[in-house]
Amino acid sequence: MRPLLFTVFLGVFVTGVDLAQAQGDKAGKPERIALWNQRAPIGDGNFQKMEVWITVHHPKKPNGTAIVISPGGGYGGLVTGAEGHGIAAWLNRHGITGVVLEYRMPGGRSFVPLLDAQRALRTVRANAKDWNLDAERIGIMGFSAGGHLASTAGTHFDMGDANATDPIQRVSCRPDFMILVYPVITMGDKGHQGSRNNLLGKNPDAKLVELFSNEKQVTAKTPPTFLAHAKDDRPVPPENSRMFYDALRASKVATHYLELPSGGHGLNGYKGPMWDAWQERSLSWLAETKLVPTTK
Repeated sequence: MRPLLFTVFLGVFVTGVDLAQAQGDKAGKPERIALWNQRAPIGDGNFQKMEVWITVHHPKKPNGTAIVISPGGGYGGLVTGAEGHGIAAWLNRHGITGVVLEYRMPGGRSFVPLLDAQRALRTVRANAKDWNLDAERIGIMGFSAGGHLASTAGTHFDMGDANATDPIQRVSCRPDFMILVYPVITMGDKGHQGSRNNLLGKNPDAKLVELFSNEKQVTAKTPPTFLAHAKDDRPVPPENSRMFYDALRASKVATHYLELPSGGHGLNGYKGPMWDAWQERSLSWLAETKLVPTTK
């Protein structure tokens, strides 16, 4: 397994949300599920006694596709409102199951967020039958630093451990697709310094920097990827998405890059034409690539 990288900082962190309001027309109450049973690994063979949560938002009419949602926050907090439960409510309106991941902050423990993302993907796939999902249509979506985490999950994965005593660990953690919105991708000069410091520490080893520079980790097995980024994003320059897009194309991985003319980081506060544009185009891309069933 390869390690993780850093992401970008978004300004205001939202740590809670009215789930009922965010759900809108969703069927039933959101389902909050613990990932680690109070024994969360930290990546060096040791564990911490704490819990990590996912919140599963089930749509009225599930179409079989699920997306693990990784909110941004610079690896120092979580924007779980607009980039978490609000996204899940939007996905539900289109028949997609939205799974909001409240991953742990790394504090220099570089593998911690990745371990949580991998566990979330395994958990969703392991529950595919019970949740009316197609186990081959489990994706991940990330924003800003959460986009870095999502792209890390898509470039650092395994197919499960057949000998594991825990049945969830026997399941693949490879996402079937990725949607990355103004993501942090690189740990190099074009990345976000705060995210890098939080993820890797202030003086990281060069090998660790390269390992978490996800544009350098793309292979032919990297999942199909949709990217969206504003041309005028200053905290996280669009070169992040461009580099990843170029690497995907070089490896002949199906990809689409939507570069938006304006909106900055956060796309005008998660509203308006630029915000609507990536949502509409990503849904079209999912249909074009048969990652959601087409409707007549």
